Amino acid sequence: MAPFRSPLLPALATLLASVLAFGGGGCSAQKKTRSVRVPVRVATVVEQPMPYTLGSIGTVEALRTAAIGSQVGGVVTRVSFREGDAVARGQVLIQLDPRPFRAALEHARATLGGDRARAETARLEAERGRSLYEDKILSQSEWDQKRADAEALAATVREDSATVATAALNLEFATIRSPITGRTGRLHVNVGDYVKAATSDPLVTVIQPHPIRVRFSIPERDVPVLQRYLKEHPQVEVMPSGAAPIEGNLVFVDNAVDPVSGTLLLKGEFPNPDGRLVPGQFVDVRLVLYVAPRAIVVPSQAVSTGQQGAYVYVVNADSTVTPRPVEVERTVDELTVVSSGLKAGEPVVTDGQLRLSPGAKVIIRKPGAQGAAVETAAGGASAAR
Repeated sequence: MAPFRSPLLPALATLLASVLAFGGGGCSAQKKTRSVRVPVRVATVVEQPMPYTLGSIGTVEALRTAAIGSQVGGVVTRVSFREGDAVARGQVLIQLDPRPFRAALEHARATLGGDRARAETARLEAERGRSLYEDKILSQSEWDQKRADAEALAATVREDSATVATAALNLEFATIRSPITGRTGRLHVNVGDYVKAATSDPLVTVIQPHPIRVRFSIPERDVPVLQRYLKEHPQVEVMPSGAAPIEGNLVFVDNAVDPVSGTLLLKGEFPNPDGRLVPGQFVDVRLVLYVAPRAIVVPSQAVSTGQQGAYVYVVNADSTVTPRPVEVERTVDELTVVSSGLKAGEPVVTDGQLRLSPGAKVIIRKPGAQGAAVETAAGGASAAR
């Protein structure tokens, strides 16, 4: 007798095979899911000259300043300049009333003339008195008196001469001139004002704006570095607010560190024909000690710091990244000088490091690209999907 077979068994077997096949195909599809790429920005390591600089804040000061006062007292009769004018050395700035000084000079000259005549008469009397004394005609006391009178009148003449010279100087001082070539500041007197003699308050201040100096300080810890490169004639750069840098020379190094602030005073001298630097102005200063001709440089944002020290992510040709330890020598503005660990031409990640891990796949965003990241290979070609 033949065994009994149910007609439902073939259908159940077919259904089970279909379910198993569907389940296995789903697992395979999940395994084939593509890994996510991290969008980053990169920069190329370059080799270029890099200065070794020390930064500071400086104060602009005039090379020469003249606070002009009056050596005599008098009434202002004329002001021959306007505030802010450029003036030359010896140029008349202010005129005081010269009449009192001229009259004093004439009086002194007249007095000198009269005393000279009396002194000459006394001299002749003394010479005659000496002859009479030698001939035993004039007594000793009379001869001594004539000689004393002549000497006294000679001294009076010398005194009168000094008075004439003083009166002449006072007349000259009534005309106030600029002692230097420069630019005038605020005027503190007007026509009709009375000016006191030898007052400490200036009538006007004249400064020499070109060339000009900037004083700044460096901390005591940087003094050995400065001394090491001082013979190389360091250059100084100043950056006025919103203006291009101005280059100058280091012209003064103080002979001692200030014990209160722990800093060393330095001064740089700069051309200033256009007057961009104004005395009293604060400026950023960079002291350029030397220039390294072939420094390895990366943007500062490419350098990260971990437990093992500084490192960068280097982009490989297959669009993966590798962390690379580096030795940082110094930082200049937004650039970092690397002494070891990198070579020129290597691409390094500058943005997106926090989402990276060793061996991660990246896509490189082009500078200025918006929306979806533009996928490129490290060498500039399209990355393989």
